Amino acid sequence: MQKTAELTLQELTELISEIEALQEKKVIDLARRLHPGLTHDDIKNPHDFPELNDTDWHYADGVLTGIQTVKMAVLSRIRSSRDSRPEETSS
Repeated sequence: MQKTAELTLQELTELISEIEALQEKKVIDLARRLHPGLTHDDIKNPHDFPELNDTDWHYADGVLTGIQTVKMAVLSRIRSSRDSRPEETSS
């Protein structure tokens, strides 16, 4: 018998958040190898740091952006599904 796994939207959001945190760590660790001392705020403006003109760093940052895009899409779907539910009326 084959068992199917089902995730709730909340569990999916939590999983994506965990993946996002891991990728954020990879991005900041790579940035700090290229330019020691960089902060999270610094890497939001990579054009200010020529050392971040690195294909590996741009790839890791692009993966992070993709993960964040998926997270926002899931959160948006959760919100829209909540908003579209008919309101319960009490008698």
